[in-house]
Amino acid sequence: MSATVETNIRPDFDIELQKIADYVLDYRIESDEAMDTARHCLMDTLGCGLLALRFPECTKHLGPLVEGTVVPHGARVPGTSFRLDPVKAAWDIGCIVRWLDYNDTWLAAEWGHPSDNLGGILAVADHLSQKRVADGEPPLLMREVLEAMVMAHEIQGVLALDNSFNRVGLDHVVLVKVATTAVVAKLMGADRQQLLSALSHAWVDGQSLRTYRHAPNAGSRKSWAAGDATSRGVRLAYIALRGEMGIPGALSAPQWGFYDVLFSKTNKDQSLKPESERRFTFQREFGSYVMENILFKIAFPAEFHAQTACEAAVTLHSQVKDRLADVDRIVLTTHESAIRIISKSGTLANPADRDHCLQYMTAVPLAFGSLTAEHYEDDFHEANPIIDELRGKMEVVEEPHYTSDYLDPEKRSIANAIQVHFTDGSATDKVEVEYPIGHRRRRAEGIPMLEEKFKRNLATRFPAGWSTKLFTLCKDRQALEATAVHRFVDQWVI
Repeated sequence: MSATVETNIRPDFDIELQKIADYVLDYRIESDEAMDTARHCLMDTLGCGLLALRFPECTKHLGPLVEGTVVPHGARVPGTSFRLDPVKAAWDIGCIVRWLDYNDTWLAAEWGHPSDNLGGILAVADHLSQKRVADGEPPLLMREVLEAMVMAHEIQGVLALDNSFNRVGLDHVVLVKVATTAVVAKLMGADRQQLLSALSHAWVDGQSLRTYRHAPNAGSRKSWAAGDATSRGVRLAYIALRGEMGIPGALSAPQWGFYDVLFSKTNKDQSLKPESERRFTFQREFGSYVMENILFKIAFPAEFHAQTACEAAVTLHSQVKDRLADVDRIVLTTHESAIRIISKSGTLANPADRDHCLQYMTAVPLAFGSLTAEHYEDDFHEANPIIDELRGKMEVVEEPHYTSDYLDPEKRSIANAIQVHFTDGSATDKVEVEYPIGHRRRRAEGIPMLEEKFKRNLATRFPAGWSTKLFTLCKDRQALEATAVHRFVDQWVI
């Protein structure tokens, strides 16, 4: 019996990689809405990072891998005194902005937080800007950072529209790695071949499992996984810029490519998908759609599928706060993704477990009228047994039109409704919230609240005058875009 001989004809790069590379190299961002939203995204993301610095479980991860390391033109980590190589700086920035689950969100067939890419973008841009000035060249400007953010959002978000990685057990940070790789390679000056090489390595790199996001293994890795992914994107871009050859069939190679190895099976019986469903589909061409439609977490540091449930719970707080002992049942009507991802019963083991529990994130504002990062901590949970009592009385029900509207590209609602029933037979009104405060449909209402959130977060790290200076700069888009990146980052260093 003769062995099968593989045909060694090297293919062209997968068309999906070419689409991404050509977008990054050739597309010109002309949307004022996208650029202005990117400015607000920058403010919100950095503010979330500052807030996370209050938590030792986060800060223990920060700083050089080898103490005392000195890096020429090292990238800075906002809110700290660290000056690191761009790969570790990307890790640290990505870690702090994601730690509290408070930065922006994108919901579609796949979920994620596109501002996670700021870790790689800002670290590389800061380093390059310093290096350019030292070499007598013009610095990078913050406009280039905002443009890179728009593109990273677009790559991650468009890939997420139709392609569900969670259904095959993969974590959404694969898209952070890919998007960061693309945009930082461009910042570094990559040509098309180098960019394709970098992207191919991002896809064959091995991808994170979602194990750490789900019961019974939910834990704090989900808070630094994006920092790890964005830093890996930076590392792969550096490798490609040094001339490392690419892997043209990274996605499509039979048996060995991403599609056949990691994207071919269902998440239930592990049977193979039809071959036509193993490739990515693109609902739309790359442009600026994702940044324009990004979802901001303005009111609550909570997994986004629960944002409207938290808002409804705050509305009901005044009606139930004095009757908590009389609650018979709580009907929480939601959409399929929320049930699949964050609906949990039983013991919650740690803060990361609690901030991904729909019932916990609903019970706290019902009982206390608000939801903050501190409400997930062990001491708060242990001191307030009413939370678990309310969780035990919750019935989670899917509403089919919530599910369909969630996936409708013209709506992208994230609806939840709550009704509380009491032991005497009475009940509250059913409070429904379709669109959270951070939705594009509520921008006029949400942006002033986002700016106030930014001010509060600045105040956790900087004196009043310093905070005002940073806020004023970020508020002025023209001034911000014209600021050299390293001069901008100078103002965030302790």
